[in-house]
Amino acid sequence: MATKGFSKMESQRWSVRSHQVLFIICCMMVQAPCLRCKIVVNCTNPNTVSLLAALENVMKLYSIRPVMNLSTPTNISMYFTLYGILGVEEKAQLLNTYIWLVKEWENEFFSWDPVQCGSTSISFPRERFWSPDVVINEFMDQSTAPIIPYVYIKHTSIVRDANPVRVVSSCKLDIYTFPFDIQNCTFTFRSYIHHVSDIRIVLGKKVEDILKRSISVLSTEGEWELMDIKYSKLKLSSFHQGEGNPYDELCFFIVLRRRPTLYVVNLLIPSFFLITVDLFSFLLPPQNVDRSSFKMSLIFGYSVFLLIVNDLLPVTGSTIPLINVFFAICLALMVASLLETILITNLLVGSSNFHPVPGWVRLLVLHFTGTLVWLPQKSREDKIILNPVSGETDVKVCPLVSVERQVQTGEQGEMWAEEPNSALAELRKLGNDLQSIRIQVAQHVDGNQISQDWMQVGYILDRLLFGVYCIFITFSFIVILSIWSNSYNQ
Repeated sequence: MATKGFSKMESQRWSVRSHQVLFIICCMMVQAPCLRCKIVVNCTNPNTVSLLAALENVMKLYSIRPVMNLSTPTNISMYFTLYGILGVEEKAQLLNTYIWLVKEWENEFFSWDPVQCGSTSISFPRERFWSPDVVINEFMDQSTAPIIPYVYIKHTSIVRDANPVRVVSSCKLDIYTFPFDIQNCTFTFRSYIHHVSDIRIVLGKKVEDILKRSISVLSTEGEWELMDIKYSKLKLSSFHQGEGNPYDELCFFIVLRRRPTLYVVNLLIPSFFLITVDLFSFLLPPQNVDRSSFKMSLIFGYSVFLLIVNDLLPVTGSTIPLINVFFAICLALMVASLLETILITNLLVGSSNFHPVPGWVRLLVLHFTGTLVWLPQKSREDKIILNPVSGETDVKVCPLVSVERQVQTGEQGEMWAEEPNSALAELRKLGNDLQSIRIQVAQHVDGNQISQDWMQVGYILDRLLFGVYCIFITFSFIVILSIWSNSYNQ
C-alpha cells in the first residue's frame, strides 16, 4: 500500500512538472514567430477548481509585464466616475475628491475557452497578477479609501481593476472672482516608471459618458457644483530616464463652480444695505451734529461686520479676491462721506468768522456749480429790498429815500412850503438819522451776506459731492457685478 501511495505522489509531481515544462516550451515557441499571441490554458473540467489549477502557472508570472515580446506596449484603458466633491482648500491650493477608478489592460499570458472551463470571468487576489504603476501626478496625500483586494479577469485575457480612491490633489485656484469663481483642476494619469514604449494610457470611455455618469451618482458636492469634465492626451518629456523616452499621460480637467448663495446672503447683501443707509444719510441736515455721529456709527458697525465675516473669505497669497476690493470700496466711501460731512459742517457753522468769498470761488462754485446742481444764488438786492415776511417790496423805504435825496440836493417839496426854516432843520436832522441807520443796516447786511455766501458754498458742495458719491457707487458696483456675472456665466 505504501508503495502504491508513493508511486501515485510521484506521478502527480511528474504531471505538474510536465505541465510547467510544457507551458515554458509553448511560451518559447510562440514568442519567436508571433508578437501578439496569447497562451490558451486548458481546463480538465468546466468548474472553478479546474480553472484555478489551469491559471496557477500564469499567476507565477506576476512580477513581469504581461506581454510575449517586451517591445510590445501594454495599453491601459482608464476612466473614472467622480462620486463626491469633499472640499476645496484655498489656502493650501488643494482639491479633495472621491472617485471610482477603473483600469483595464490585456494579459497575454492567459486566455481560455469559456465552454471548456465553465466561466467567462473570475476574480483573483490583486497581488497574484501584474498591475500597472499608473498614478495621479497631482497627488498630495495618501488615499484613505478602502483597498479592494481583488481584480477581475476575463476569458479574453482582459484584466479589470476597479477601486475607490480618495484624491487629495493640488489645484491652482483662481479666487479673484470669489464667490462667483469657476475652478479648473487637473487629474494627470501617468506611469511612474514605464516609458511610452512600455505603457500607453488610453481613454476607456467617452468623456461625455463620464460626465453624465458622474453627475447622476454625485452624492456630495457641498458648495461646489460639477460643471464639466474634459480630457487631453499629452506626452511630456520633462523627466528623462534611460534613453529619454517620454511618459504617456492622460489628463482630465475637472471644471467646478462655486455656489454663491451663502456668500451673497451673508456678505454682499449686508454690505449693500449699509452703503445704502450711508447714501441716504446725506438727506440729514449737514449743519446738525447728528449726521456726522450717524456716519461714524455706520463705519464702526461695518468694521465689526468685516471682522466677523473674515473667516468666510478665502486666504491666498497670490491674488486678492474681487470681493475684498468691494469691501474696501464700501469702507472708503463711508470714510469719504464722513470727511465730506465734517467739511460741510465747518463751512455752515463757522462761516461767520470767514473772510469774504474769493472771486474765483464765487464764479466757480456759486454761479457755475450752483447752476449745475440746481442751487442758484439769490441776488443781493432781493435780500435787501424784499420784505422777508411778506415777500413783497417794502414801499416805505422809497419815500424816505426820496426825502433824503431832497435834503441833500436842496430841492423843495410840498412839505417845505409852509414852514421852510423849521421844516428844513427837522428834515436835515431826520436825514442824518436815516443816514446812520442805513450805514448800520448795510454793515449788518454785508456781514450776513458773507456768512450766507459761505453757507451757500457749503450747500452747493454738499449736493455736488452727493452726486459724485452716487456716480462713483453706481459705476463701481456695475463694474464689479459685470465681472462677477461674466465669470459665473462662462
